[in-house]
Amino acid sequence: MPRKKPSKPGPETAKELSGLQAAVMRVLWERGQATVAEVQEALEQDRPLAHNTVATVLTRLSREGVVAGVKEGRSYVYRPLLQPSQARRSMVGALVRRLFEGEPVALASHLVREAELGTDDLDELEELIREKRRAIGKQK
Repeated sequence: MPRKKPSKPGPETAKELSGLQAAVMRVLWERGQATVAEVQEALEQDRPLAHNTVATVLTRLSREGVVAGVKEGRSYVYRPLLQPSQARRSMVGALVRRLFEGEPVALASHLVREAELGTDDLDELEELIREKRRAIGKQK
């Protein structure tokens, strides 16, 4: 029986990014588009990488439908297909499933208890909760 080819995650079904993939995507999100050399240069300060390493990451992200690459001259120019909000949603969802048994409230409780939050942060959280309650009330 032939092996079924895995479906591409693409932007609508975001995949969880590794640390290196997320770093590469941050460069693309900030710049809008970039070549392998430009991504390598942008990461050089915090994360010196070989050109081939960056090229491999971008090729895999392209294969997975997360970025698009267009050949311009001798180089490929890559642009993100995945939005930062989609990546965050996917990665936070995976975190909730893995560490908090699928309970988003457990994650929120952990952050409120463990993070160093100031009164401005708490005010912002309270406003978010009020907005969510209003939105739920409108759905009824």
